[in-house]
Amino acid sequence: MRGTVDSIKQRLDIVDIVSHYLKLEKAGQNYKGKCPFHNEKTASFMVSPVRQNYYCFGCGAKGDIFTITEALEGVDFKEALRMLADKAGVEIEQYRGESKDDKEKLYSALEDATLLFESNLSATPEALEYLNGRGISKDSIKEWRLGYARDEWRDLSDHLKKVGYSKEILLKAGLIKEPPEKTKEAYDVFRGRIMFPIFDQSGRVIAFSGRALSKEIEAKYLNSPETALFQKSEVLYGLDKAKDDIRKKNFAVLVEGQIDLVLSHQGGVKNTVASSGTAFTSQHLARLKRLSPRIILAFDPDEAGRKAAEKSALLGLVLGMEVKIAALPEGSDPADLVHESPEKWKDVLRRAKHSIEDALTRVLEGETDPRKSGKLIVKKVLPLIVLLESSIERSHFVSLIAKRSGIREEIIWDDLKRTPVPTVEIHTSGEAGEESEPDEKRASHKERIEERLQEVELWQKELHETSPEYTTLSREKDELTHRLQIVIMEEERIALRLELEKGGDEEVAERIETLNRRLDEEKRKMV
Repeated sequence: MRGTVDSIKQRLDIVDIVSHYLKLEKAGQNYKGKCPFHNEKTASFMVSPVRQNYYCFGCGAKGDIFTITEALEGVDFKEALRMLADKAGVEIEQYRGESKDDKEKLYSALEDATLLFESNLSATPEALEYLNGRGISKDSIKEWRLGYARDEWRDLSDHLKKVGYSKEILLKAGLIKEPPEKTKEAYDVFRGRIMFPIFDQSGRVIAFSGRALSKEIEAKYLNSPETALFQKSEVLYGLDKAKDDIRKKNFAVLVEGQIDLVLSHQGGVKNTVASSGTAFTSQHLARLKRLSPRIILAFDPDEAGRKAAEKSALLGLVLGMEVKIAALPEGSDPADLVHESPEKWKDVLRRAKHSIEDALTRVLEGETDPRKSGKLIVKKVLPLIVLLESSIERSHFVSLIAKRSGIREEIIWDDLKRTPVPTVEIHTSGEAGEESEPDEKRASHKERIEERLQEVELWQKELHETSPEYTTLSREKDELTHRLQIVIMEEERIALRLELEKGGDEEVAERIETLNRRLDEEKRKMV
């Protein structure tokens, strides 16, 4: 892994990678631009071609080609490695044992399938009529590459075999399936459906979701099976187009269906994403968190939608995200609202409530008996508050419960102290055993401070002593030096305590007391 990372870094220049995301201007031997991680009027984001890394003097963001790809593409290290390896022309082990040639054949087959579906749509008036009736514009049809799979058993497979694709590749791509009777020929997975291509981070088609055009077809929606390119628990529909807006607006909107998403983007809310034929998972939310820790759940206002929102909100809070829930009018979904008026849709999102406040509202509106509502607060609301890291936030919601329920705050605090943290299984990386970062060993706090000090000193060598950036780094160097001194003293204190426990004398105890006083003094200086 380390060798692969080094090979990629040798072949790619950080200036070229960063220039893909923001405009850079030469500044001495470095390059400067406006930071992509926070809003600023004056450029303070520096890129060093000598050291092949970046540093923002405004917000402190720093890293290399891997960290900026992870942050701006909303991917984990594994995916960033694959993306940069492709750019660098470096071979890495392919996912699930697929060779690079096989993967390219899968991409190619899915692209050719998309082209056929697009061609079919323009020749199918009833399919176009359905999309127009839902309010989807011609521009949106083109942007999202919507299509139609004819209601024939082997229309797609016959077409793709004629242009040279093998049965094996079409099976691996999830485009055809084998019948139970082995003597019969494989047939198309999608038939008689409006087709929504699902894209990866680079905008390549990796799967499909098909919406039945006829009411006679049993399954309303049908999705591609999981393949070497498509894992439902990780892929978010629309993320390739939404990621920039999520980062800029600093929140994502989550909807359930593809039509909801297409119309949301059409209505101007371009930071919207949807799941791809599965419930939202911790992998989905962890991917969004890399772009922004704030999300709004806008699910259908039926019982299934509310349960899905509760589960997704819990997952989001466990991951440390700020989760809000949009209250849609009964009987309406996001697509209906946008079709009626994009402003109504935006207003619903503006009025979204924090998931904890939403849970409290549902408890109080659903139960008028104060005793029963109190029990429901303990069961449904307090477990969410326990997940909050901020004491200020906890205090806010305890006060809100007291104000709206009439229960005294001290009683709520007593119950909160006894409330266990909900146990939720969280998956935030790839397959078991895969590396999520290049370093085999996680650095200690002391090592991280020492590493940062070295970085600051190297950056200072590339800057003029009269520049404001040099002054900023000098202040950071002083602070880091002070923090390092405290860490060293704390390590010494731990060692002395261990010595005292093993039978150390009075001199050891006195040294501990002296260290305690010095540490108190040094920590007061940090305040």
